[in-house]
Amino acid sequence: MNLPQRVRVVEVAARDGLQNESQILPVSTRIELINRLADSGLREIEAGSFVSPRHVPQMADTDQVLAGIRKRPGCHFPVLVPNRTGLQHAIEAGATDIAIFAAASETFSQRNIGCSITESLQRYAEVATLAHSQSMRIRGYVSCVLGCPYEGNVPMQSVLEVSRQLMDLGCYEVSLGDTVGYGIAAQVQELIDTVAAELGIEHLAVHFHDTRGQALANILQALQMGVSTIDSSIGGLGGCPYAPGASGNVATEKVIYLLDGLGIDSGVDLSSLLAARRFIREQLQQPDFDEFQPVST
Repeated sequence: MNLPQRVRVVEVAARDGLQNESQILPVSTRIELINRLADSGLREIEAGSFVSPRHVPQMADTDQVLAGIRKRPGCHFPVLVPNRTGLQHAIEAGATDIAIFAAASETFSQRNIGCSITESLQRYAEVATLAHSQSMRIRGYVSCVLGCPYEGNVPMQSVLEVSRQLMDLGCYEVSLGDTVGYGIAAQVQELIDTVAAELGIEHLAVHFHDTRGQALANILQALQMGVSTIDSSIGGLGGCPYAPGASGNVATEKVIYLLDGLGIDSGVDLSSLLAARRFIREQLQQPDFDEFQPVST
């Protein structure tokens, strides 16, 4: 197999994971989770989002989270911003990395952020201009790349066009998200072939939900095509409140186990990661009964 020697894992549990949990965790717990994830060797960990706490109360006080986490060389703690107001709050909180998100589906864009795809990209153009003036790094997300819960199939050209426009705004990479976990490996191959042909494989990440148990197979397909950045969430936390039927993100510990087995360096210690999973499951009062256990060698 033609595989990358090293893979960068972007941990999304403290944002994408917790925002979909009904329980609202205190700032101290969110800080502890992020610190434990960083202790495991993860070097890119979403810290939260600057969205309205009325709509996403789980992400309130992200400024306090950013202030409280231990900063360390080589670590990045991106925050999601939906508009200029969110960006201004991120700047005031001292954020250096932000993420912006658009959809490849018009209906999902309306349900998720209340505007069309075109309107969202116009909004992000203003965000990107201000962010670049502050020397901030910008990551782009595209939702519903392999299907939409409202529209069904999503044309690959729609994914390419949104991805291209995010790159034109100055994003250093675009994360392709199978928001509802519809995709299978053959579709992943077509998707990456389509987008990488124009944007370059080095600018792409993948973000799979495991609704139908296909996430690891899809990740392996992406790895074989040269993708070297994978989004995942400790314990498989997450989902999407605007995507009916979506289950959690692919679990980080399962991704690391796969990478270790393939001889791919991630820089992450699996034992420390499992301890972080136990911690957050306890805080959420969820039994840590996942069938996953690493095999001793």
